[in-house]
Amino acid sequence: MPEEMHSKVIPNLHNWSKSGIQMDPGRQRCNVQDKTAPKMGGPTINEAVSAPIVTKSESNPGQEPSQVPFEPPAPAEGDFQDRFCRGTNELFKQLVVPPLRGYAEIRPARVDPDGKPASIMEKLLSPPEYPGVSRPVWLTILGSVPTGLLWYGWYKFSVEAELYEDSLRREGRATSCGGYGTLLPFVFLFLAGLMFSKLPPFASTPELAEVCFQAGAAWILIGQINLYRRVNELCKKEFGGEAPLHPWWALLPPPLDVVVGLRQVHFLSKYWASVRGEKSEKDVIAEDYFPFISSERFSLEEFVRQPRRWFWFTKEW
Repeated sequence: MPEEMHSKVIPNLHNWSKSGIQMDPGRQRCNVQDKTAPKMGGPTINEAVSAPIVTKSESNPGQEPSQVPFEPPAPAEGDFQDRFCRGTNELFKQLVVPPLRGYAEIRPARVDPDGKPASIMEKLLSPPEYPGVSRPVWLTILGSVPTGLLWYGWYKFSVEAELYEDSLRREGRATSCGGYGTLLPFVFLFLAGLMFSKLPPFASTPELAEVCFQAGAAWILIGQINLYRRVNELCKKEFGGEAPLHPWWALLPPPLDVVVGLRQVHFLSKYWASVRGEKSEKDVIAEDYFPFISSERFSLEEFVRQPRRWFWFTKEW
Protein backbone atom coordinates (compact mmCIF):
# COMPACT_ATOMS: atom_id res chain seq x y z
CA MET A 1 0.00 0.00 0.00
CA PRO A 2 1.45 3.41 -0.88
CA GLU A 3 2.45 5.74 1.90
CA GLU A 4 -0.02 8.47 2.84
CA MET A 5 1.23 11.81 4.01
CA HIS A 6 -1.03 14.33 5.70
CA SER A 7 -0.29 18.00 6.22
CA LYS A 8 -1.79 20.77 8.29
CA VAL A 9 -0.54 24.05 9.69
CA ILE A 10 0.36 24.70 13.32
CA PRO A 11 -1.76 27.60 14.64
CA ASN A 12 0.08 30.89 14.89
CA LEU A 13 3.05 29.93 12.72
CA HIS A 14 1.86 32.43 10.08
CA ASN A 15 2.37 30.25 6.98
CA TRP A 16 6.09 30.94 6.93
CA SER A 17 7.44 30.66 3.46
CA LYS A 18 11.20 30.26 3.43
CA SER A 19 11.53 26.75 4.86
CA GLY A 20 9.66 23.68 6.07
CA ILE A 21 8.99 22.02 9.39
CA GLN A 22 8.23 18.33 9.26
CA MET A 23 6.78 16.53 12.25
CA ASP A 24 5.73 13.12 13.40
CA PRO A 25 2.63 12.37 15.52
CA GLY A 26 2.33 12.64 19.30
CA ARG A 27 4.86 15.15 20.56
CA GLN A 28 5.82 15.92 17.02
CA ARG A 29 9.27 16.80 15.82
CA CYS A 30 9.58 19.90 13.69
CA ASN A 31 12.22 19.70 11.01
CA VAL A 32 13.08 23.21 9.94
CA GLN A 33 14.48 23.08 6.43
CA ASP A 34 15.70 26.27 4.80
CA LYS A 35 15.15 26.13 1.07
CA THR A 36 16.83 29.45 0.39
CA ALA A 37 19.56 31.22 2.31
CA PRO A 38 18.05 34.24 4.10
CA LYS A 39 19.42 37.62 3.13
CA MET A 40 20.90 39.99 5.67
CA GLY A 41 18.29 42.22 7.23
CA GLY A 42 15.54 40.70 5.05
CA PRO A 43 13.38 37.87 6.38
CA THR A 44 11.75 37.98 9.76
CA ILE A 45 11.17 34.86 11.85
CA ASN A 46 7.77 34.62 10.12
CA GLU A 47 9.55 34.35 6.77
CA ALA A 48 12.40 32.11 7.92
CA VAL A 49 10.27 29.07 8.79
CA SER A 50 7.16 27.45 7.30
CA ALA A 51 5.02 24.97 9.16
CA PRO A 52 3.37 22.00 7.45
CA ILE A 53 2.85 18.99 9.72
CA VAL A 54 3.65 15.66 8.08
CA THR A 55 2.76 12.42 9.83
CA LYS A 56 4.71 9.20 9.64
CA SER A 57 3.67 6.67 7.06
CA GLU A 58 0.79 4.43 8.11
CA SER A 59 2.44 1.51 6.34
CA ASN A 60 5.75 2.13 8.11
CA PRO A 61 5.07 3.73 11.52
CA GLY A 62 8.73 3.61 12.50
CA GLN A 63 9.85 5.72 9.58
CA GLU A 64 11.17 9.19 10.48
CA PRO A 65 10.46 12.15 8.20
CA SER A 66 13.40 13.17 6.04
CA GLN A 67 15.67 15.76 7.62
CA VAL A 68 17.88 18.09 5.61
CA PRO A 69 20.57 19.79 7.74
CA PHE A 70 20.53 23.57 7.58
CA GLU A 71 23.62 25.05 5.98
CA PRO A 72 24.04 28.76 6.75
CA PRO A 73 25.54 31.03 4.11
CA ALA A 74 29.21 31.88 4.42
CA PRO A 75 30.06 35.07 6.31
CA ALA A 76 30.06 38.16 4.12
CA GLU A 77 33.41 39.69 3.29
CA GLY A 78 34.32 42.25 5.92
CA ASP A 79 31.64 41.09 8.39
CA PHE A 80 34.02 40.63 11.33
CA GLN A 81 31.24 40.29 13.91
CA ASP A 82 29.75 37.30 12.09
CA ARG A 83 33.16 35.69 11.62
CA PHE A 84 34.15 36.23 15.24
CA CYS A 85 30.86 34.86 16.60
CA ARG A 86 30.88 31.77 14.41
CA GLY A 87 34.57 31.12 14.99
CA THR A 88 34.24 31.43 18.78
CA ASN A 89 31.29 29.06 18.90
CA GLU A 90 33.00 26.47 16.70
CA LEU A 91 36.30 26.71 18.61
CA PHE A 92 34.75 25.99 22.00
CA LYS A 93 32.40 23.40 20.53
CA GLN A 94 35.44 21.32 19.55
CA LEU A 95 36.59 21.29 23.20
CA VAL A 96 33.51 19.32 24.29
CA VAL A 97 33.61 15.53 24.30
CA PRO A 98 31.52 14.01 21.44
CA PRO A 99 28.83 12.34 23.64
CA LEU A 100 27.99 15.64 25.35
CA ARG A 101 28.25 17.52 22.09
CA GLY A 102 25.82 15.09 20.50
CA TYR A 103 23.28 15.48 23.30
CA ALA A 104 23.51 19.28 23.16
CA GLU A 105 23.08 19.43 19.37
CA ILE A 106 20.13 21.59 18.37
CA ARG A 107 17.22 19.54 17.10
CA PRO A 108 13.95 20.30 15.28
CA ALA A 109 11.26 21.45 17.70
CA ARG A 110 8.79 18.92 19.05
CA VAL A 111 5.36 20.50 18.97
CA ASP A 112 2.09 18.93 20.06
CA PRO A 113 -0.51 18.98 17.23
CA ASP A 114 -3.06 20.48 19.64
CA GLY A 115 -0.67 23.20 20.80
CA LYS A 116 -0.15 21.72 24.26
CA PRO A 117 3.19 22.62 25.88
CA ALA A 118 5.70 19.88 26.67
CA SER A 119 5.77 18.37 30.15
CA ILE A 120 7.96 19.74 32.95
CA MET A 121 10.58 17.01 32.62
CA GLU A 122 10.63 17.27 28.83
CA LYS A 123 11.43 20.97 29.08
CA LEU A 124 13.98 20.57 31.86
CA LEU A 125 15.90 17.86 30.01
CA SER A 126 15.37 19.01 26.44
CA PRO A 127 18.40 19.93 24.35
CA PRO A 128 18.17 23.17 22.37
CA GLU A 129 15.45 23.17 19.70
CA TYR A 130 14.49 25.30 16.74
CA PRO A 131 12.10 27.06 17.10
CA GLY A 132 13.24 27.41 20.70
CA VAL A 133 11.70 25.84 23.79
CA SER A 134 9.37 28.03 25.87
CA ARG A 135 10.87 28.02 29.39
CA PRO A 136 8.76 30.19 31.75
CA VAL A 137 10.08 31.78 34.92
CA TRP A 138 8.55 29.19 37.26
CA LEU A 139 10.25 26.38 35.31
CA THR A 140 13.59 28.20 35.35
CA ILE A 141 13.38 28.62 39.13
CA LEU A 142 12.30 24.99 39.55
CA GLY A 143 15.35 23.79 37.65
CA SER A 144 17.85 26.27 39.05
CA VAL A 145 17.23 26.40 42.81
CA PRO A 146 17.45 22.66 43.65
CA THR A 147 20.57 22.27 41.49
CA GLY A 148 22.44 25.27 42.88
CA LEU A 149 22.10 27.11 39.55
CA LEU A 150 23.67 24.25 37.59
CA TRP A 151 20.51 23.87 35.54
CA TYR A 152 20.58 27.62 34.88
CA GLY A 153 23.88 27.01 33.09
CA TRP A 154 22.04 24.54 30.84
CA TYR A 155 19.29 27.13 30.34
CA LYS A 156 21.85 29.77 29.37
CA PHE A 157 23.54 27.40 26.93
CA SER A 158 20.22 26.37 25.37
CA VAL A 159 18.75 29.84 24.82
CA GLU A 160 22.02 31.09 23.34
CA ALA A 161 22.19 28.09 21.00
CA GLU A 162 18.58 28.61 19.91
CA LEU A 163 19.00 32.33 19.26
CA TYR A 164 22.27 31.67 17.42
CA GLU A 165 20.42 29.27 15.13
CA ASP A 166 17.58 31.75 14.75
CA SER A 167 19.95 34.53 13.74
CA LEU A 168 21.65 32.39 11.10
CA ARG A 169 18.32 31.33 9.63
CA ARG A 170 16.63 34.73 9.62
CA GLU A 171 19.55 37.03 8.86
CA GLY A 172 22.17 34.71 7.40
CA ARG A 173 24.71 35.89 9.99
CA ALA A 174 25.55 35.39 13.67
CA THR A 175 25.21 38.25 16.14
CA SER A 176 26.16 36.21 19.21
CA CYS A 177 28.63 33.47 20.05
CA GLY A 178 26.08 30.68 20.48
CA GLY A 179 25.79 28.26 23.38
CA TYR A 180 29.39 27.06 23.37
CA GLY A 181 30.99 30.41 22.64
CA THR A 182 28.97 32.25 25.29
CA LEU A 183 29.07 29.82 28.21
CA LEU A 184 32.37 27.94 27.94
CA PRO A 185 34.77 30.94 27.94
CA PHE A 186 33.13 32.05 31.20
CA VAL A 187 33.39 28.55 32.69
CA PHE A 188 37.04 28.10 31.67
CA LEU A 189 38.05 31.53 32.96
CA PHE A 190 36.28 30.86 36.25
CA LEU A 191 38.01 27.48 36.64
CA ALA A 192 41.35 29.07 35.76
CA GLY A 193 40.74 31.71 38.43
CA LEU A 194 40.09 29.00 41.01
CA MET A 195 43.25 27.17 39.96
CA PHE A 196 45.42 30.29 40.25
CA SER A 197 43.93 31.18 43.63
CA LYS A 198 43.66 27.78 45.36
CA LEU A 199 45.85 25.08 43.82
CA PRO A 200 49.61 24.87 44.43
CA PRO A 201 51.91 25.77 42.78
CA PHE A 202 49.56 28.16 40.91
CA ALA A 203 48.23 29.74 44.10
CA SER A 204 51.30 31.96 44.26
CA THR A 205 49.81 34.16 41.50
CA PRO A 206 46.62 35.69 42.97
CA GLU A 207 46.85 38.61 40.54
CA LEU A 208 46.40 36.22 37.63
CA ALA A 209 43.43 34.66 39.38
CA GLU A 210 41.80 38.07 39.69
CA VAL A 211 42.38 38.74 35.98
CA CYS A 212 40.65 35.46 35.10
CA PHE A 213 37.66 36.18 37.35
CA GLN A 214 37.26 39.69 35.99
CA ALA A 215 37.60 38.58 32.37
CA GLY A 216 35.03 35.83 32.87
CA ALA A 217 32.59 38.25 34.50
CA ALA A 218 33.06 40.78 31.68
CA TRP A 219 32.52 38.12 29.00
CA ILE A 220 29.26 36.82 30.45
CA LEU A 221 28.02 40.35 31.15
CA ILE A 222 28.61 41.45 27.54
CA GLY A 223 26.79 38.34 26.37
CA GLN A 224 23.89 39.07 28.70
CA ILE A 225 23.48 42.63 27.40
CA ASN A 226 23.53 41.27 23.85
CA LEU A 227 20.91 38.68 24.84
CA TYR A 228 18.57 41.40 26.11
CA ARG A 229 19.05 43.33 22.88
CA ARG A 230 18.09 40.32 20.78
CA VAL A 231 15.04 39.49 22.93
CA ASN A 232 13.87 43.08 22.47
CA GLU A 233 14.17 42.80 18.68
CA LEU A 234 12.27 39.52 18.54
CA CYS A 235 9.46 40.66 20.85
CA LYS A 236 8.96 43.88 18.90
CA LYS A 237 8.67 41.92 15.65
CA GLU A 238 6.34 39.30 17.10
CA PHE A 239 4.11 41.36 19.39
CA GLY A 240 4.65 44.97 18.29
CA GLY A 241 4.72 47.84 20.74
CA GLU A 242 7.62 48.85 22.93
CA ALA A 243 10.64 46.66 23.61
CA PRO A 244 10.18 45.10 27.09
CA LEU A 245 13.78 45.23 28.39
CA HIS A 246 16.39 47.83 29.28
CA PRO A 247 19.62 46.00 28.30
CA TRP A 248 21.82 48.42 30.26
CA TRP A 249 20.13 47.31 33.50
CA ALA A 250 22.50 44.33 33.39
CA LEU A 251 25.16 46.76 34.58
CA LEU A 252 23.20 47.73 37.70
CA PRO A 253 23.84 46.17 41.12
CA PRO A 254 21.49 43.54 42.57
CA PRO A 255 18.54 43.28 42.72
CA LEU A 256 18.00 45.46 39.64
CA ASP A 257 20.14 43.26 37.41
CA VAL A 258 18.02 40.31 38.58
CA VAL A 259 14.85 42.22 37.67
CA VAL A 260 15.85 42.54 34.01
CA GLY A 261 17.17 38.96 33.98
CA LEU A 262 13.82 37.55 35.11
CA ARG A 263 12.00 39.73 32.60
CA GLN A 264 14.21 38.34 29.83
CA VAL A 265 13.28 34.78 30.83
CA HIS A 266 9.57 35.66 30.78
CA PHE A 267 9.43 37.52 27.48
CA LEU A 268 11.67 35.06 25.63
CA SER A 269 9.43 32.25 26.87
CA LYS A 270 6.36 34.09 25.57
CA TYR A 271 8.06 34.69 22.24
CA TRP A 272 8.94 31.05 21.61
CA ALA A 273 5.49 29.86 22.75
CA SER A 274 3.93 32.21 20.19
CA VAL A 275 6.30 31.10 17.42
CA ARG A 276 5.63 27.42 18.13
CA GLY A 277 1.87 27.96 18.27
CA GLU A 278 1.65 26.60 21.81
CA LYS A 279 -1.27 27.45 24.04
CA SER A 280 -0.41 30.21 26.48
CA GLU A 281 0.28 29.00 30.02
CA LYS A 282 -0.19 31.28 33.01
CA ASP A 283 3.11 31.89 34.79
CA VAL A 284 1.98 32.52 38.38
CA ILE A 285 5.46 33.58 39.47
CA ALA A 286 5.76 36.25 36.79
CA GLU A 287 2.13 37.34 36.57
CA ASP A 288 0.82 37.02 40.13
CA TYR A 289 3.54 36.90 42.78
CA PHE A 290 6.12 39.22 41.17
CA PRO A 291 4.23 41.39 38.66
CA PHE A 292 7.34 43.40 37.73
CA ILE A 293 8.47 40.38 35.71
CA SER A 294 5.55 40.45 33.28
CA SER A 295 4.76 44.17 33.48
CA GLU A 296 4.98 46.44 30.48
CA ARG A 297 8.28 48.30 30.12
CA PHE A 298 9.01 50.70 32.98
CA SER A 299 11.77 53.06 34.00
CA LEU A 300 13.83 52.94 37.19
CA GLU A 301 11.83 55.83 38.58
CA GLU A 302 8.53 54.09 37.82
CA PHE A 303 9.78 50.91 39.44
CA VAL A 304 10.69 52.73 42.63
CA ARG A 305 7.57 54.94 42.77
CA GLN A 306 4.97 52.32 41.78
CA PRO A 307 4.76 49.56 44.43
CA ARG A 308 2.01 47.84 42.45
CA ARG A 309 4.75 46.33 40.31
CA TRP A 310 6.71 44.82 43.19
CA PHE A 311 4.90 41.90 44.85
CA TRP A 312 1.49 40.27 45.03
CA PHE A 313 0.72 42.01 48.33
CA THR A 314 1.62 45.50 47.02
CA LYS A 315 -0.62 45.43 43.91
CA GLU A 316 -3.18 47.72 45.56
CA TRP A 317 -0.69 50.18 47.06
